[in-house]
Amino acid sequence: MAMTMNGEVQLAAPREAVWAKLNDPEVLKACIPGCEELEKTEDNGFRAVAKMKVGPVSARFKGRVTLSDLDPPNGYKITGEGEGGVAGFAKGGATVALADKDGGTLLTYNVEAQIGGKLAQLGQRLINGSAKKLADEFFANFAKAVQG
Repeated sequence: MAMTMNGEVQLAAPREAVWAKLNDPEVLKACIPGCEELEKTEDNGFRAVAKMKVGPVSARFKGRVTLSDLDPPNGYKITGEGEGGVAGFAKGGATVALADKDGGTLLTYNVEAQIGGKLAQLGQRLINGSAKKLADEFFANFAKAVQG
């Protein structure tokens, strides 16, 4: 099952500060819902463990996240994949762009993801609703982190 999602969030901080936080494992770990571990690897990436619940299915996903097309402080592409045991798998990517706007920074994102296994059997509406909720939660947490 494939899904796409996009959006934007206005942050009250300069682009360089937003860029620094987008690349800080401690900040990302604190902002990602259900994230238990996020460790930087030597290749512009991270090893991650996150616990997620989508409808009746709960799983601990273990995976890798890689940053590419780095264009400081304007944006990057983030791709990742995770295994959640019997719950299934998730993989996908997002392009993140930063632009100066209204004395702060406008962050724009476009996400594409695929899921399989038990998760994919839950139905598109439940999956999309959960994904939107997770994205909203992440960006609300990230906005707080950026604004100190």
